[in-house]
Amino acid sequence: MAEAQTRGKVMEPAEKVRQRAPRRDAADNRDKVLAAAAAAVLREGTATPMATIAADAGVGVGTLYRHFPSREALLSALTRRSFELVLDTATRAAASDGPGIEAVRAFLDQTVQHGPDLILPLHGGPTALDEQTLAVQAAVHQQISALLRTGVQDGTIRPDVTARDLVIFGALLAERLPHVADWEGAARRAVDIYLAGLAPTAAPLRG
Repeated sequence: MAEAQTRGKVMEPAEKVRQRAPRRDAADNRDKVLAAAAAAVLREGTATPMATIAADAGVGVGTLYRHFPSREALLSALTRRSFELVLDTATRAAASDGPGIEAVRAFLDQTVQHGPDLILPLHGGPTALDEQTLAVQAAVHQQISALLRTGVQDGTIRPDVTARDLVIFGALLAERLPHVADWEGAARRAVDIYLAGLAPTAAPLRG
């Protein structure tokens, strides 16, 4: 009986590993599909074949449909993924110890870097967002508003700038112009110009 109990203790961790492995594999496959979908939509638009996305992800079509039963479900998940990337970027920028204007610079610089992944809803993603995506979107606006408040309080950002202003500029940065040489360098130059306009001494805003 003691031997059986010992065997049970030995087998339990291995059994837990076997139970967890499929979940890790499933999560990995889901991430691969979303990354492949982001690249495919950027390259071909939202009508790109699901089979193409599956092939690019290195998974079978059946695996793709197990995670995303329809094109609409995939595009919805891709849109939420874009907002989650923006939220993560804004959260990390807010955690910095520098002045608010430098936190905004860090946020915009990362937006430039992540541009190819922030393709939806900029490229025809769902306009009717589900509750989860709306919650992430709201969190993005809250975090960006916090960045701006920090800058207003420390005197580095003018008080009439809104989160919407920053979101719109971030969306423009994510739209890479294919014929611009060294796009990231050009975009970061645009960031510097934009940040100069956030200074409290800049001219009044229109609209």
